[in-house]
Amino acid sequence: MNAAKRRTIFTRLRTADPAPRTELNYATPFELLVAVILSAQATDKSVNKATARLFADANTPAAILALGVAGLSRYVRSIGLYNSKAKNIIATCRNLLERHGGAVPKDREALERLPGVGRKTANVVLNTAFGEPTIAVDTHIFRVANRTGLAPGKTPRAVEDKLMKVVPEEFLRDAHHWLILHGRYVCKARTPNCPECIIRDLCEYRGKTRREQA
Repeated sequence: MNAAKRRTIFTRLRTADPAPRTELNYATPFELLVAVILSAQATDKSVNKATARLFADANTPAAILALGVAGLSRYVRSIGLYNSKAKNIIATCRNLLERHGGAVPKDREALERLPGVGRKTANVVLNTAFGEPTIAVDTHIFRVANRTGLAPGKTPRAVEDKLMKVVPEEFLRDAHHWLILHGRYVCKARTPNCPECIIRDLCEYRGKTRREQA
């Protein structure tokens, strides 16, 4: 895929959604961090349902740490792997209080040292909370990048590195959200909705679906 085609793809995505945002509900960088940790192998909808109750009662590192693992687990038990996630969040709250004055660090290395925070989570926080031009490659972005030919790669990190090189700078800040939403609602895993896709003529996927005849 050439540079002109990539630019056209992102121009169309921006025209369709000029101000994309995460579907996770949050009000502070800390709330976002907690939500993203909880979102691993879970839907945003299920996370939002749990955090609505949690954040109403406890939405700071000190308040959540005071709940303890057992107390936090009661709020998030509807989410997959909730017990291990609760342990990580409690440990992260302690780390934030002891090493960062209770604030979420804006530094990648510091973020990745937090329990339960890997490169993908760090990228989401850096991009969504702090406006950094990072791209967190989840299953949706990995699929879209490879299927369309936008940024093929065998691993999430390879796709991330490729996207960071080929996405025009003016689109980098929002590319993360556009690609996730496109993969979630249009370029779906089992049956991509090619007939309704706004970039179908630019996509290099050979197995495009067609509109069913009435």
